[in-house]
Amino acid sequence: MEKKTDFELLSHIEYPSDLRKLQLSQLPQLCRELRRDIIEELSVNPGHLASSLGAIEITVALHYVFNTPEDRIVWDVGHQAYAHKILTGRREKFCTNRKFGGIKPFPFPAESEYDSFCCGHASNSISAALGMAVAAYEQKLDRKVVAVIGDGAMSGGLAFEGLNNASATPNDMLIILNDNRMSIDKSVGGMRQALLELQTNSTYNKLRYKASLKLYELGVLNDHRRKGLIRFNNSLKSMLTNSRNIFEGLDIRYFGPTDGHNVVALVHVLRAIKDMKGPRLLHIHTVKGKGYLPAEQNATVWHAPGKFDYESGELIKPVENTPRPPKFQDVFGNTLLELAQRNPKIVGVTPAMPTGCSMNIMMKAMPDRCFDVGIAEGHAVTFSGGMAKDGLLPFCNIYSSFMQRAYDNIIHDAAIMKLNLVLCLDRAGIVGEDGPTHHGAFDMAFLRPIPNITIASPYDEHELRHLMYTAQLPDKGTFVIRYPRGCGSQVDWKCEMQEIPIGKGRLLREGKDIAVLSIGPIGTEAAQGILMAEMESMNKGKTLNVAHYDMRFLKPLDTEILDYVGKNFKHVITVEDGVINGGLGSAVLEYFNDHDLHVHVHRIGIPDEFVQHGSVQQLRHLIKMDSESICQTILSVS
Repeated sequence: MEKKTDFELLSHIEYPSDLRKLQLSQLPQLCRELRRDIIEELSVNPGHLASSLGAIEITVALHYVFNTPEDRIVWDVGHQAYAHKILTGRREKFCTNRKFGGIKPFPFPAESEYDSFCCGHASNSISAALGMAVAAYEQKLDRKVVAVIGDGAMSGGLAFEGLNNASATPNDMLIILNDNRMSIDKSVGGMRQALLELQTNSTYNKLRYKASLKLYELGVLNDHRRKGLIRFNNSLKSMLTNSRNIFEGLDIRYFGPTDGHNVVALVHVLRAIKDMKGPRLLHIHTVKGKGYLPAEQNATVWHAPGKFDYESGELIKPVENTPRPPKFQDVFGNTLLELAQRNPKIVGVTPAMPTGCSMNIMMKAMPDRCFDVGIAEGHAVTFSGGMAKDGLLPFCNIYSSFMQRAYDNIIHDAAIMKLNLVLCLDRAGIVGEDGPTHHGAFDMAFLRPIPNITIASPYDEHELRHLMYTAQLPDKGTFVIRYPRGCGSQVDWKCEMQEIPIGKGRLLREGKDIAVLSIGPIGTEAAQGILMAEMESMNKGKTLNVAHYDMRFLKPLDTEILDYVGKNFKHVITVEDGVINGGLGSAVLEYFNDHDLHVHVHRIGIPDEFVQHGSVQQLRHLIKMDSESICQTILSVS
């Protein structure tokens, strides 16, 4: 484990109980030390830098004021929580963050009692914290509950559902709105504008708080009357100031906006509102990347920048002796622009990920035909459905794990009407260091039962271009294309695009002993495994011939391939970068069973468990989905 820098204050803090022994005047120095510690660590061990730098002061203030872990802090978007990890017993282990076998990339209750809830996906903090606040209320526990929401997560629909319920459910929850006007890219939408317009006079808040305490003492104000008085007060305030406040409109006490980087002021504010009754919200303004100039100047690049030089701020790029294939997302982005230039009906839709999915390429060239809808995956699909219903052809790009939140929208607002739209699932399969909340493990299994839908996955960059071209042709219906994070296998990725017949796979390699059926880029691992198995057999004086089919489509399946394989092979191995329960292997088994084809099917894929974090190759080896493991499976059945 790496030796940590020796800091005057931070080196002596292992848990928040140590933090609370400091004088208030020492907290700014602690924040500076925390900021330096995170920057130094992430310069050599990459992670999510900019968001955590922006949340340091509020993290220190919360743990200083509240009695954690008995009091609950529920983080929204784990990108903010590195300082939280360091202050809660994990500073020495922080060098293992996101590494195989190391601490988890986001807060997770199984790792620490200070991690109140799982927070890999955005917008769940208010709902979860409300549940905890109600649990405390019902059990008569003297426990404070705080939700910290930021990085654009307030634009998510679940956040609004939580706010709506919080206003009508007895609770004393505090919501911290960490407003940095960013998600990964800049925040968009009406909520962003509403937050820009929100202003509250601090003297007014202090007077109102003191007045409410006095009225409680006199018996004029009680919990039964509180909501009515707050509504009257908010209406009067809106009329006098000619301003609107969505939170006060929901009967949630609003405080702010205030400077989220003044830790001393934050402590004073938190102490003042800590014991108030009813739901309340503290709005703080922060700067994403605060304290590190390169990150402040380009927060999107520095969201997760990889390795960099701490002193100069220069990003460290790996030295490439030979040209590397492009990322699948970049092939998507460039191909989408190319298709949009040919087809005026094509529009692009992304839920707050234009840079992450490379739709920013088309956005730059055709800003009027691209739509960043904020962190709102369900809306992204239904919005796409509405455009498709009236003649446009949306390419809606959503990360596979985030598409889980739009399941009903796919069924109700796309497939059931046979709408022509393309759902591009980026980051499908094992994604690596972001771990179980981000692995795109389930999409094939949960999409396969839906009628009126086509599900395809490209073997390489050429196939991705062909599938995108095919999907935009007339009357193709709801068309899903899934592809992984990272690079493919074709350096020369540009090719003339051509139509692929729906539901048709292809023979990659002839053989007579065993048939391997793969779908998607994991097929390249299968191809390597086949070569290794044949070579090992040859070294032992045996002859082994393995056929390899790229299925291309999970739905509809290529029944010609399955009929041939089922009648000519005793052993079939399926390989997929998705859960084996319900995916390609299950579909093949079902087909063989339904057509009385007696074949031994051996399935390789993501097992029935949540896979931890680590590099993609480490994880593939762990779950026996790499070329070496595929080789051993082939040899074991030959």
